[in-house]
Amino acid sequence: MNSTPSAPTPAQSAAAENDPPSSRRRLGGRLLAVFVALGIAAWLADFGWHAWHYEETDDAYVAGHLHMISPQIDGRVKDVLVTDNQLVKAGDVLVRLDPLETEIGVAKAQAGVAQTRAQQAGAGAALAEAQARVSQAGAQVSQIDAQLELARIDFERDQHLFGNGGGDGAITQAELDKSRSTFDAVRASAEAAKAGLTAAQASLQSAQARIAAAQAASAAAAAELRDAQRESADTVITAPADGYIGNKSVETGNRVKAGQTILALAEPDAWVVANFKETQLARMHPGQAVDISVDALPGQTLHGKIDSIAPASGAEFALLPPDNATGNFNKVVQRVPVKIVLDDDSRAQFAGRLRLGFSAVVSVRVR
Repeated sequence: MNSTPSAPTPAQSAAAENDPPSSRRRLGGRLLAVFVALGIAAWLADFGWHAWHYEETDDAYVAGHLHMISPQIDGRVKDVLVTDNQLVKAGDVLVRLDPLETEIGVAKAQAGVAQTRAQQAGAGAALAEAQARVSQAGAQVSQIDAQLELARIDFERDQHLFGNGGGDGAITQAELDKSRSTFDAVRASAEAAKAGLTAAQASLQSAQARIAAAQAASAAAAAELRDAQRESADTVITAPADGYIGNKSVETGNRVKAGQTILALAEPDAWVVANFKETQLARMHPGQAVDISVDALPGQTLHGKIDSIAPASGAEFALLPPDNATGNFNKVVQRVPVKIVLDDDSRAQFAGRLRLGFSAVVSVRVR
């Protein structure tokens, strides 16, 4: 007996119309697999191309000139003229100390200079007087030497005229005795004049020593005055460069010590220090182009170039460098700091937004 197929119900007809055919499902799956494979291949190709042409590290940070401001002298803070994060220009006054102590020191030093100048003037007058005495004593010695020579000649002539004591000479014994007495007197005067010259020369040497001492004292007093004036100038603390104020730890009325850090100044002109592995440095050299991504500037790429490569690894600059001369040595790949400077466009566009210490990712084109 033949049986006829029953007609599909309305529910079965609706399901057949809504479900895609199995062939369409297989085609969609294949297309999806192709797209995924192409995406993976494109990503691998880009990754391989980038790995071949670039050396990259995320061990990098923004660096710059950071000035630690401290007073050069002890003192009490009179005025604080800046606030945190303020932009200042080179030469702007940051802090003023109470100048009373230094002003007193300057006044004392000025009095010391005046006193030593007076002493130097007195020593100069004494030196001039001693020089005049030496000249006078020298002239007197010359005069008496001439008289002594004349008395010697007269005495010798009278001896000859007396005839060696024979009594038949042209002069008497009394005249010869007088000539001898005159010669002896002039010779004694000559010796006295020479002694006076020696004394005058000693006085001159003493006066010269006094003038040297006075000059030394005057120079010392002048140095003390300059030092006091320097300390007075150091009561005004100014900015050494353009930059932003940070880490301010001083208030009006504080007592500060010389060398105590009271605030910091960060210059806006920054660069990047990237710590590359030693195995990445083979093809690196100054002048190579660099792409920089800063975490604080998402979506922005900065450009620059390698400025220089450090002469040693970071470990060598550490406070306690590692000592590998042990039996437990494990080789560790070292990292070497590389300084990277920004180009003019990146500096002009982003310099105001960069802060020292920002993290960065650096890619160097090596091929």
